[in-house]
Amino acid sequence: MTIFTIDEVTKTFINGEVEEQVLKGVNLSLNEGKITALVGASGSGKSTILTIAAGLQRASGGEVLFEGKNMTEMSQEDIRQIRASEFGFVFQSSHLVPFLTVEEQLLLMLDVAETKMNKRAQTKEVKKVLTLVDMVHRKDAYPASLSGGEKQRVAIARAIIHKPKILFADEPTASLDSKRSKDVMMLIRELTKTLNITTLMVTHDEDMLTYADQVITMKDGLIV
Repeated sequence: MTIFTIDEVTKTFINGEVEEQVLKGVNLSLNEGKITALVGASGSGKSTILTIAAGLQRASGGEVLFEGKNMTEMSQEDIRQIRASEFGFVFQSSHLVPFLTVEEQLLLMLDVAETKMNKRAQTKEVKKVLTLVDMVHRKDAYPASLSGGEKQRVAIARAIIHKPKILFADEPTASLDSKRSKDVMMLIRELTKTLNITTLMVTHDEDMLTYADQVITMKDGLIV
């Protein structure tokens, strides 16, 4: 079932008197419970597609449809609410808050997402999700004491704690060695299937494409 559609999306940046068209009419559909990987050289437009889909920037033209609702016509506040409640994000860097423990990172995300859980239910949910990513034994640890792979596991747990429908992953393994990259991608794939999350991932690492259900190659602002 299609949950997300990008329809004839264009993006133009203006630098002084020069216009640069980064996206030239991109069409893309994302299906429930599937991982779609975007690949291509630097400047091909793949990261721009991800940020537009995630509501982090506006398209210059075309439509972005989430569950049939046109995000290009929404207010910034409506988009912010969708990002907080329906989307999850994993980036190249874990972006963990240095003065919060692993458990506190996830509790903060539940507050940001404005879930209706009471504190007892939140604590129970955090334990459940940390168990899924094999990090419950590190719940009281601070980011400085975690390895790179552990930080990404916590970042993934934080991204899914509020049960998002879409997971956006921008180079999630770029800062990791090959073994940890494999472990992180296996985890993302397992969670995508188990929780029926739709994942859109940007990657330069061809070894990670084996974990994707759909691979989209971009070149010069177009899907090829």
